[in-house]
Amino acid sequence: MKIAVVCANGKAGQLITKEALQRGLDVTAIVRGENRSAASQSISRDVLDITANDLKGFDVVVDAFGAWTEDTLPLHSSSLKVLCDALSGTDTRLLVVGGAGSLYVNPEHTVCVADGPDFPDMFEPLAAAMAKALSELRQRDDVKWTYISPAGDFQAEGGRSGNYILGGEELTLNEKGESVISYADYAVAMVDEIMEGGHIKERISVVQK
Repeated sequence: MKIAVVCANGKAGQLITKEALQRGLDVTAIVRGENRSAASQSISRDVLDITANDLKGFDVVVDAFGAWTEDTLPLHSSSLKVLCDALSGTDTRLLVVGGAGSLYVNPEHTVCVADGPDFPDMFEPLAAAMAKALSELRQRDDVKWTYISPAGDFQAEGGRSGNYILGGEELTLNEKGESVISYADYAVAMVDEIMEGGHIKERISVVQK
């Protein structure tokens, strides 16, 4: 199975690349500048310049793009559109590293995590930008996408346990009443979805057991 990891130099991208390689997958890193991931194969390309030709021949493309500053937040939508346009009408699956702010907290799916009174003000612009990108992604009937939201507490430095709970559109808590997952365990879930998943045109979520 041939995998391309877009923005493989980022924290999530590096761990997804490493996990995929450990599982025996053929991984190509798509990075801006020098490749710092574990992949021996790489394409040097800005995410906004990726073309259909760049992604030709891959079974799965992982979008690990992330932006955090006010001026770059709109790139969540524009970069995802570039990838969707490049994959339009193909059998290549697109798996997106998503956000938790858009997960629902009620059965009616009318209230999201980001709507809560305790949601940090500093993360509201990021949550809004990622929610917008997800909303736009849901309109793409021409792409075999899967959007994977992490738990509310997404820990960059946490360890790899290999144990997680697969959820859906709603915020899921573990037996301790926590919504937490490490980047390493998120990478495990991502590669499991690459290899075994069939959640086409769905948003799923993951939380550590």
